Amino acid sequence: MNDDEERNLALEALQQIARHEAECGERWGECVAELKHLRASTDAQGQRWEKLAWLVITTMLTGAVAVTSAVIF
Repeated sequence: MNDDEERNLALEALQQIARHEAECGERWGECVAELKHLRASTDAQGQRWEKLAWLVITTMLTGAVAVTSAVIF
């Protein structure tokens, strides 16, 4: 191999690396966007479960108070 062939080979490798980095950057951007969407979805789902938990707790406490009142009085 002479110097020109080696230089061309190195330039071609650098171009392939640059294309690969650009593709990875695009994929990373898509992943970040998807993770943000998942975060918003899980936050919304968590809020719904929290509301349900409070409903169940309130219902159980009300029932316990009603049963205790019935037993005492």
